[in-house]
Amino acid sequence: MRDYFIRRLLLIPLTLFGITIIVFMITRVVPGGPLERALMEAQMVNAGSGGGTSSMAGQGQALSEEQIQQLKEFYGFDKPVLVSYFSWLGKVCRGDLGTSYRYQESVLWMVGQALPVSIYYGIITLIITYGICIPLGIVKAIKHRTFIDTSTSILIFAGYAIPGYVLGSILILLFSVKLRWFPMSGFVSLEYYDLLPWEAFFHWESLKDIIMHSIMPLSCYLIGSFAITTLLMKNHLMDNLAADYMRTAVAKGVPFKKAVITHALRNSLIPIATTFGQNIVLIVSGSFLIEFLFDVNGFGLLGITAIFDRDYPVVMGVIFLSSLLLLLGNIISDFLVAMIDPRIRFN
Repeated sequence: MRDYFIRRLLLIPLTLFGITIIVFMITRVVPGGPLERALMEAQMVNAGSGGGTSSMAGQGQALSEEQIQQLKEFYGFDKPVLVSYFSWLGKVCRGDLGTSYRYQESVLWMVGQALPVSIYYGIITLIITYGICIPLGIVKAIKHRTFIDTSTSILIFAGYAIPGYVLGSILILLFSVKLRWFPMSGFVSLEYYDLLPWEAFFHWESLKDIIMHSIMPLSCYLIGSFAITTLLMKNHLMDNLAADYMRTAVAKGVPFKKAVITHALRNSLIPIATTFGQNIVLIVSGSFLIEFLFDVNGFGLLGITAIFDRDYPVVMGVIFLSSLLLLLGNIISDFLVAMIDPRIRFN
């Protein structure tokens, strides 16, 4: 099994190479890039000034050929695609993800500012989801077709039918606009805006402010994951409760509660473990729709904003880190499955 995980780790660089080179090539052919935007803005300025610079630019162009060439060099479009990609890859190997086209800031610094916010929401969501859904799934499996099972199923499916961003809009209108119970947007209030996310937790007033800002976004994060995790736990536990080894254990005098905890529950946790590693990506990346709705400057909002702005260094940095976390998460899932079920051996 050790050799299996070593091979998986060795495949990570090759997989990242394939993912990043495809995305890098897409950024070179997609229309509306930073060079086109710069030319369009120059043309708008030229039109607004009455075309006074057209004679200097020549041929009615807003910029001269020399200026266009300088823009290409600035954005890295003066080299072939593969040359530019390996130049970017060399910087990544040195720990440099590049510089944002829009903000002229280090991509690594921007990611470092956005990650703690998404990690905060992601970890709390993961703790609450697994802390409630696994026990709830166990109760629903044991109390199948009882009032507890039916009533909780109604609530779970009702919540699952409502998308998180729709719930967020309703919560904002009701509790922020009408009742004014919770802040409408942001991670903290303006008076705590200059504090870094981890610094805010050491100030009582800012911590209280974070909690008030977090209630509505966390509700949107949790509403969708509750149904999937709970039903996954319930259905697999019911299958194991009906298995022959459970009937044999009870027939031999093992108490039903002990048989459930010792035998059925452990086997039922295998599907939960297979998806646990993938949730690492959700912890970090978050939901860009929810972050956009509540104006939370997290990792997901950073990525989707970079796509809209054609900020390709930020896009590449987000894709690289998300892919790396997904690959590591899959390895963690395999490791957890092997720990839970000793029969599983990866060769």
